Amino acid sequence: MFRYLSITFCVVVMSATLNGANKEQGRLENCGVVMQEILDVPDNIPQELLEKAECVIVIPSMTKVAIGIGGSYGRGAMVCRSGKTFRGAWGAPAMYSLEGGSFGLQLGGESTDVVLLVMNNRGVDALLSSKVKLGGNISAAAGPKGRNAEASTDATLRAEILSYSRARGLFAGVSLEGTSLRPDDDATEQVYGRKLTARRIVTGTQTSVPDSGRHLVDVLEKNAPHNESKKTPGGR
Repeated sequence: MFRYLSITFCVVVMSATLNGANKEQGRLENCGVVMQEILDVPDNIPQELLEKAECVIVIPSMTKVAIGIGGSYGRGAMVCRSGKTFRGAWGAPAMYSLEGGSFGLQLGGESTDVVLLVMNNRGVDALLSSKVKLGGNISAAAGPKGRNAEASTDATLRAEILSYSRARGLFAGVSLEGTSLRPDDDATEQVYGRKLTARRIVTGTQTSVPDSGRHLVDVLEKNAPHNESKKTPGGR
């Protein structure tokens, strides 16, 4: 009986682990689909901003939850350019969570896709260190849209993060001040099959892109293969 119970327990644990991995890999695959769909919209993220971004975070299907008015929660992935100065090819993804805020009510949608551009080293370092509050630990602003849109406003020049949302077919820059971002180490472990921190994935050179993250990386590599940013005081 003891042997039977032990085998049953092992099967249950292995099944739960496999289901968790499949769920997170599916989420990561969906990040690539969402990013591709957003970049296929005519009036999308300005090309010059995407080319200057050092990291991109995609949170598919962020939903409102019953924690305060307009509270929201979502999970997705962050991909950064490789190299010490973030000027190399797009690297392997790390899983991230975003929670809080009331932007879902602003867009009138129950489910919202979120894309964030991390524009400088300070923003990247903050995100790799711990949980950060947008508008608190790091500055954030609603991103301008349109491939030919003027991107050189004071807000976009100062912000560490530019944010966009898509809900019910509406794509727009949206303020996410008050929301929090943190590395989702448990989800990352499910994707890679071993414990890895977001910092190790982003700053290391030994982590290969998992199959489930290949679409997202390929979309970014196709649309913004080179970092076109210039060094600016206080930024890079």
